[in-house]
Amino acid sequence: MTAPAWLLRAEPGLCPCGCIGVRRKGSFVAKTLAGASGVLRQAIFSEDVAAAKGLLQRLDPRVKLVSMVGLLVVVALVHSLPLLALSYVATVALAVASGLSLGYFLKRVWLFVPIFTGVVVLPATLSIVTPGDILLPLWHWNGVAEGVTAQGLHGAGLIVARVATSISLVVLLTLTTPWVRLLAALRALGVPKIFVLIIGMAYRYLFLLLDAVDDMYTARKARTLTGRRDTREGRAFVAAGAGTLFGKAHQLSEEVHQAMTARGYTGDAQTLTAFRLRRADYVFVASSLLCAAALLLAAR
Repeated sequence: MTAPAWLLRAEPGLCPCGCIGVRRKGSFVAKTLAGASGVLRQAIFSEDVAAAKGLLQRLDPRVKLVSMVGLLVVVALVHSLPLLALSYVATVALAVASGLSLGYFLKRVWLFVPIFTGVVVLPATLSIVTPGDILLPLWHWNGVAEGVTAQGLHGAGLIVARVATSISLVVLLTLTTPWVRLLAALRALGVPKIFVLIIGMAYRYLFLLLDAVDDMYTARKARTLTGRRDTREGRAFVAAGAGTLFGKAHQLSEEVHQAMTARGYTGDAQTLTAFRLRRADYVFVASSLLCAAALLLAAR
């Protein structure tokens, strides 16, 4: 048995043709909670992917962490667009070999690259920022053509390719490694204890607090009888909910810290299985070193 389609629609009051009923804008609180639920679903999906039997999932987390950090440094030092493109293709091949969905992996990477990187690189393509050979004239200033330059496009391509490759490496590391084992690998490599503790607690209890916000909003909607919308009342609810959530978070932090201390917690991330290097780990480290050396030599 599955939920009926009319129950899953965001606007069940409208007929399929859209000619009956009044279409209303969704509440920003509901949209925010829907986005939070999407984040939670992605986190659960990431845990399932990390538990799969792919290429990177079988490696030691310490090996993956050191190798990915080294490759990130090498990618930052390479200034050749073809080499960066080749590096990105290699990350896609690793994702496929690790059993990741290609569409999901590409979406996770390219969803942020055009939004954030494009804002930075778009002005750099213009001749007023990067002088050079004009490829696309846009306007004239004192009789001189201004527009998009070849040098600006090359620099923008370098930045986009470098960011895409770097994000792909980070996504590969986080998707193929369970969060607890990743924290344990950070601690094993000498990362300060307090840093690992803060990251672990923030990641774990962020979802718990999101669930508390969802429960508060659902309880309010279940007790609302009228269909009218009061903007002032909505703002008051959001402010009161934020204060209540802050109080719950503070109380929860105290209770969790006392419970962890009572059970002998010392700040180190523990896993049920001990880290052990295998032949595949040595092969991956050697392959990463060879690829890094080849990229640096080819860049020169």
